[in-house]
Amino acid sequence: MTADISPGEAERLDAEDELAAFRERFVPISDPGVVAYLDGNSLGRPLRATADRLQELVAHEWGGRLIRSWEERWLTLPEEIGDELGRVALGAAPGQTIVADSTSVCLYKTLRSAVALRPGRDELVTDTANFPTDRFLVESVAAELGLTVRWIEGDADVAAVTGPRTAAVVLSHVDYRTAAITDLAAVTRLVHERGGLVVWDLCHSVGSIPVELDAAEADFAVGCTYKFLNAGPGAPAFLYVNARHHEAFGQPITGWMGAADTFGMAAQYVPAPGIRRALSGTPPVLGMVGVQEGVALLAEAGIDRVRAKAVALGRWVLALADAWLVPLGFTVASPRDDDRRGGHVTLRHPDAERLSRVLIENGVLIDFRRPDGIRIGLSPLTTGFAEVRRAMDRIRELAG
Repeated sequence: MTADISPGEAERLDAEDELAAFRERFVPISDPGVVAYLDGNSLGRPLRATADRLQELVAHEWGGRLIRSWEERWLTLPEEIGDELGRVALGAAPGQTIVADSTSVCLYKTLRSAVALRPGRDELVTDTANFPTDRFLVESVAAELGLTVRWIEGDADVAAVTGPRTAAVVLSHVDYRTAAITDLAAVTRLVHERGGLVVWDLCHSVGSIPVELDAAEADFAVGCTYKFLNAGPGAPAFLYVNARHHEAFGQPITGWMGAADTFGMAAQYVPAPGIRRALSGTPPVLGMVGVQEGVALLAEAGIDRVRAKAVALGRWVLALADAWLVPLGFTVASPRDDDRRGGHVTLRHPDAERLSRVLIENGVLIDFRRPDGIRIGLSPLTTGFAEVRRAMDRIRELAG
């Protein structure tokens, strides 16, 4: 049976959307030439509440209270926001998640720590198609510590390459190109059976699909906040360290904020207890405001409702692509199984790079991923079904 992709069906889906009202909580797109914003999986749209909160912070917390705000409000933000993020989106009990640094720095900290927790093991494992930061840092840490990198082609190969020499495995929960979801719990269990540890990259899953780190007995996780959490360009990342590792967790960038007595100015470094030892430098307070507001909005919307809409949007894109774009030479690169697809759909086309530029010039803001992928980002709190239909219709027009 052919799927109904009519304008009326788009209107019906938007009318029945439980999350539709949340679109009004975001700053309106000021460019009248934008037909659709389908790149929220790279940079989420700004929240009105973030703009208001920043103004309040500059005028009152910074402008009025001045340096007193560090003690009154700011010093505990990394842990407070981390705990709420853990509760709302990561399935993590308090005291295990903290907001700090960039994803790259957080990944370096956790990977170095994972290796230190497995002395005598000399191999790291990662995917050849993993995000560049992950691959580059695995190679960098391996070179720094004299380790060997074992490369795999997808998570199915984890069983084949892990063993008594495996110190740590670094994988993305959701593939940044295809949106394929890796079974986090199953892979973690397998690596643990081999005696290794896992560092999970959650950049393309946090805020889009439910994650259950504690239930999976995960070791470490990192992720950014400027995609589905809408925290803003360059907003600070987060890292998770399971409580069972805290006592032995020795992160390599030992700055003053991670010390037991931050203002003691001690002669030697003594790590703070718990997750705070993962901090290094001064927290980026202005950037953390966006994280705080993004997490608050996600808590209000509910991660299960967000996931349900992401699935529905993905189905909608697939139906439109099958009807309009596959006949024009496009192929679907993302899993069709809802349970295996994250928050975007990738379409392949032989002329994708040129076509991506044309689409952006004509108001369809998507993302190109080499060599031939066009990513349709589906941010459930800001993306509507009629908006997606307009975009897919414009793609059909420009590619025809």
